[in-house]
Amino acid sequence: MTKKNNFKVGEISNYIVTWLREYAQNAKVEGFVIGISGGIDSAVTSSLCAQTGLKTLCVEMPIHQHITQVNRGKEHIEQLMSRFPNVEHAIADLTPVFETFKKAVPEIENQDKLNLSLANTRARLRMSTLYYFAGIHGLLVAGTGNKVEDFGVGFYTKYGDGGVDLSPIADLVKSEVYEIGKYLKVPQSILNAAPTDGLFGDSRTDEDQLGASYDELEWAMEQVERNKKSEDFSGREKVVFDIYKRLNTINQHKMNPIPVCIIPEEFH
Repeated sequence: MTKKNNFKVGEISNYIVTWLREYAQNAKVEGFVIGISGGIDSAVTSSLCAQTGLKTLCVEMPIHQHITQVNRGKEHIEQLMSRFPNVEHAIADLTPVFETFKKAVPEIENQDKLNLSLANTRARLRMSTLYYFAGIHGLLVAGTGNKVEDFGVGFYTKYGDGGVDLSPIADLVKSEVYEIGKYLKVPQSILNAAPTDGLFGDSRTDEDQLGASYDELEWAMEQVERNKKSEDFSGREKVVFDIYKRLNTINQHKMNPIPVCIIPEEFH
C-alpha cells in the first residue's frame, strides 16, 4: 500500500486559506466557528481559518469527554491564540444537556443501537451549538471532515458533524491532513494521537470502529478510483478493500442529495 509523495503542502495550505477568506468575504460574514475535538482534522481546519486573518472562534463542547481529548484540544487552542490575535475561544459544556435529553427519551434493550444513537445525538447537539455561535457572531460553521470520511466511508453523523457551511479539507485524505498539520505547527500531542471521533466517552479509536486504518482506507479508495474489484486482491488487501466497499455502499444516504419525491405533471 503505497502513498503519494508529491504533495505540495505550502501551496495547498495557502490555496485553502485564500479560498476560505474569499468565501467569507463574498458571504459578508465575520469569519468562522470550529468545534475543537483534540484531533488532527479540527486542529488543521482551525489553523487554516486562523490564517485568513478573519475572526476564528474555537469552541470546546465536552460531553463526558475523555480527558486526553480535552487536554489536546485546550493545548491546541492556547497555542493558536498565542500565534493569531484573531482567534477566540468559547466553552459550551453540553454534558447536562445530553443527560437531560437521555431522560426525555425512552431507552431500548438493544445496547448497540442505543449507544450508536446516543453517539450521533452528541454530534447533533454540537452542530446545533456551533450554529448558535455562528448566528450570534455572524460566522460560518467550518467543517472538519476529510475526503476519506466524507466521500469514502461516510464516517460522520448526518446533520451532526456533517452539518456545516463549508468544508475546507474535504478534498484531502487523512495522510495529507497530517502533512498540513505538521506544516502548520499543530501540537505534537495531536499529531501523535490515534484518530478518534470522541462520541462514546471513551478512548476507542476510529480504526477500532472502522476495522481499518486511514492509510489502508486511502489505499482502498484509490483502488476503487482505478476500477479495481475485490477479486483483484487477497489477504489483508482484500479485507480492507471489502471494508471500504461495504461502508461506502451503506453510507451513500449521507453522501447523496436528499431524495425528493417529484410529483408527475398529470397530478397537478
